[in-house]
Amino acid sequence: MKNLFRLLAVIALIIGSFWGKVPAQALNLTSIALPSLPVAVLNAADAKLTTEFGAKIDLNNSDIRDFRDLRGFYPNLAGKIIKNAPYEEVEDVLNIPGLSDTQKERLQANLEKFTVTEPSKEFIEGDDRFNPGVY
Repeated sequence: MKNLFRLLAVIALIIGSFWGKVPAQALNLTSIALPSLPVAVLNAADAKLTTEFGAKIDLNNSDIRDFRDLRGFYPNLAGKIIKNAPYEEVEDVLNIPGLSDTQKERLQANLEKFTVTEPSKEFIEGDDRFNPGVY
């Protein structure tokens, strides 16, 4: 009787080890993935940054935070500059109505740090020039 139980146990183990096993199949993603090449595409804002706009403060497109590094500009004088934009030339900023003599002197001393380019909707739409949303 012991031998019969041993034989049944061995048969059950053999059948159980082969029966019910399904080989694992992984999804081969390399066969369905399309090869891609890196594409260098500049949007309008990135293209603008490759000009003088990226190196100097653009009086027509910069936001108020760009004037923080200039002593005495942020926020009052910078706000006046932005409100009176657009400008044709950098020197036009000296013709802003209501400037004090001190403000005119500050502008005159920093004219080489400014540039003027065509106003770009990517930079001036809405109130982003006064509150660019960078906190």
